Amino acid sequence: MLILLPPSEKKLTTTRPTQAISVYTGVLYQALDWPTLTLGAKKRGESSLVIISAKYGAVRPGDRIESYKEKINNTEMSPRIAAILDLIKTPLIVDCRSSTYKTVWKSPVEKTVEIKVSTVVDGVRTVITHMSKKTRGEIARWLLQSRSLAKTPEDLYAIVSEKYPCALTPSDGVNPWVLEVIAV
Repeated sequence: MLILLPPSEKKLTTTRPTQAISVYTGVLYQALDWPTLTLGAKKRGESSLVIISAKYGAVRPGDRIESYKEKINNTEMSPRIAAILDLIKTPLIVDCRSSTYKTVWKSPVEKTVEIKVSTVVDGVRTVITHMSKKTRGEIARWLLQSRSLAKTPEDLYAIVSEKYPCALTPSDGVNPWVLEVIAV
């Protein structure tokens, strides 16, 4: 399983190299709460998580990077990110990236599940934006802590549905699978 995360918009101010997972401090990373994960969950995270960085491309949690503040240049980053992600052999890609970072690398639709977050207001489903980052961080944490390893979209649905009401929509061959999660 590969879990793709966006960077955080709120960066630390230090410029010395530190682990990537410590550089990003926004709401997604607060919900992921890396420091409190068990050793086993962190080990799974080191092999499963990839952060799409505007400055460094595709980075793993333990990669040493410096803090930065810049917007992604898709033309420059796309080949760098593809050179890394195209080589990763995995049966399932869980896409937690924001729309800005989805355009930098197109994952294979047949094995990609995009996480969309909605809420229900007065009986109507509504897509949420900022707080969807929190829910995506919680889902990433849940997947790292799970006793099971998701290998298919159906496995992912089974694991996530233990914690959240959700619905799985299959790929149509053009677009990826979608797991719509209802934030509670």
